[in-house]
Amino acid sequence: MDESTIITKRKLPKKRIKSEHLWAYLLILPTVLGLAIFYVGAFIQNLFYSFTDLGSFGSWSFIGLDNYKRIFSDPEVGKTLSNTFEYVLLSVPLTIFVSIVLAVLLNSKIKGIGFYRTLYFLPAVTMPAAVAMVWKWLFNGNFGLINVMLGKIGIDGPAWIADPNFAMIALVIVAVWMGVGFNMIILLAGLQGIPRSYYEAASIDGASPIHQFFKITLPLLSPSIFFVMIMSLIKAFQIFDIIFLMIGKTSLAIEETKSIVYLFYKYAFEWHDKGYAAAISIVIFFIIMLVTIVQLKLQKKWVNY
Repeated sequence: MDESTIITKRKLPKKRIKSEHLWAYLLILPTVLGLAIFYVGAFIQNLFYSFTDLGSFGSWSFIGLDNYKRIFSDPEVGKTLSNTFEYVLLSVPLTIFVSIVLAVLLNSKIKGIGFYRTLYFLPAVTMPAAVAMVWKWLFNGNFGLINVMLGKIGIDGPAWIADPNFAMIALVIVAVWMGVGFNMIILLAGLQGIPRSYYEAASIDGASPIHQFFKITLPLLSPSIFFVMIMSLIKAFQIFDIIFLMIGKTSLAIEETKSIVYLFYKYAFEWHDKGYAAAISIVIFFIIMLVTIVQLKLQKKWVNY
């Protein structure tokens, strides 16, 4: 074997590695371009618009921090933020709790397990508009199925989505129904990753199923719970569609359920005050980012990797 052949063979792996890297970059290029244009680029543009007085037809004038000063003095922003945090605090813990219970139940060997998993996951892939329309009928105070069933046991049901005292409860019920499917799949995957030998050893030592759940299942499931919590909080802070479709802007309950994203929609697409709406969206972004950072800091105390 001559010297040129040896050199060629030595250089071949490096060329192959470069070629594989090149193809890898080419394959992810469409996704990167899409993210850059429709996410990063749009965010930068929106950030710029938040410092302007943007008109309906694209005309704008730079006004500095006036939109942000207006946010801090706007009582409607405070009210919608209060509604949003109330919705988050009610819906997220309840959704995660129900998801854990369902995941544990569906991780056991029961007849028809595939059917039940599909049944509970269906709401996660159902269009929000369809969900809102169905639940709007179910919650109807006069002829809704929920009040009809309550009436059969002697309970006079409220006007759920028209009553300011019950509208938020109705939204939370719908949020839990829609959210448990996705969360359940993630948690179910986490449960199936826990070695069965841990439970067998605990059973030999005399640990009851309840002790096994709190000492084995929850600690080892904590990474999946943490991921579900992050995703659920982000989704909850962005609540808009079911409020818009179920409650409606003419309802008496809209002031008690209107979210900060709903307020953004109102200023951007109803009042065409797009500069102020852009500033509201930036505030939403930083609230979600701050909440996420706090969770990332606190996860070191309870998440077991």
